Amino acid sequence: MSDNGTGPAGFLKEVVRRQYFWGVVAIVLLLLVNLTKDPSYLSIGWNDANGALVGNLVDILRAAAPIMMISIGMCLVIATSGIDLSVGSVMVIAGAVSMQFLAAAPNTFAGAMAALGLALLVSAVVGLVNGILVSVVGLQPFISTLIMMLAGRGIAKVITGGQNTSAVNDSFRWIANGYLFGLPVVFLLALAIVVLVGLLVRRSALGLMIEAIGMDPQAARLAGVNRRGLLLAVYSISGLLSGVAGVFATASVMTVDISRTGYQLEMDAILAVVIGGTSLAGGKFNLTGATVGALLIATLDKTVVFLGVSSSATPAFKAVVIVVLCLIQSDRVRQLLRSRRTTGSRPSRKEAVAA
Repeated sequence: MSDNGTGPAGFLKEVVRRQYFWGVVAIVLLLLVNLTKDPSYLSIGWNDANGALVGNLVDILRAAAPIMMISIGMCLVIATSGIDLSVGSVMVIAGAVSMQFLAAAPNTFAGAMAALGLALLVSAVVGLVNGILVSVVGLQPFISTLIMMLAGRGIAKVITGGQNTSAVNDSFRWIANGYLFGLPVVFLLALAIVVLVGLLVRRSALGLMIEAIGMDPQAARLAGVNRRGLLLAVYSISGLLSGVAGVFATASVMTVDISRTGYQLEMDAILAVVIGGTSLAGGKFNLTGATVGALLIATLDKTVVFLGVSSSATPAFKAVVIVVLCLIQSDRVRQLLRSRRTTGSRPSRKEAVAA
């Protein structure tokens, strides 16, 4: 059967060509590594007390939810040839706003919704400020978001008076700790938001316009694309999704830790986006790949803890896994390996003459 790009062989080749395929492979390998240490690692149980599935896989899904949110926002920003280093700081701002509000609000559903709305509004405004600095003022995205990254935790300290603030609200806590159909609500919400954003950018011209300003801003302007408006929208969306991640992270313990909430998660978001196949040069983005990257980061974090890797060696362990994965994804590396196999299979000069 000829390989004309159709049939099982063609489908498999197309799947392997997608960069996030190797992210899926890495997730499977990490789970298998954990399985060798504990044969029951992948077992799933049922908790009759709260009607929920329990197990390590469920914990990974819950941990992946905030990373998914900031990765999706980061993916859109990077597609415009930008970067958003402030996502971790926006998370702590959202957490500070929600906890400070709930500390003085009654333990009611209305109070939880008010805190959620206020936190997301503030987060979107912070993202909008980033967009204004980039599109209107003309600052480099790296500098603009670095400023907000440094200022964000200071803003959170002003909101909470410099203290880690706790609150009590059952409805708000349910967002991160509740279950629906046996699965964590936080993961289902994150997945629903990913699907909605995906439909927004792929079922409309928005995605193409975002890619256009990332590939060639001048050509996009001549084609009538409103670059300024798109940048404002993209950075606002990134801020909004970071606020959602901040709510997820804060609601799980009903406490905002000014120093730790969202700390260095901007690095995880960038890694997840790159693992998913989105180029840092901009112009193209892959939301499915970013979601796979977020799941890989969460799996890697859980694996580090499960294997008992010391905290001092954890960054090095994660770096090795990420570097190996990026090398596997690299087209240049794959071409080099193919060329070596081709060279190795060719007959030597003497064998060719003898033949």
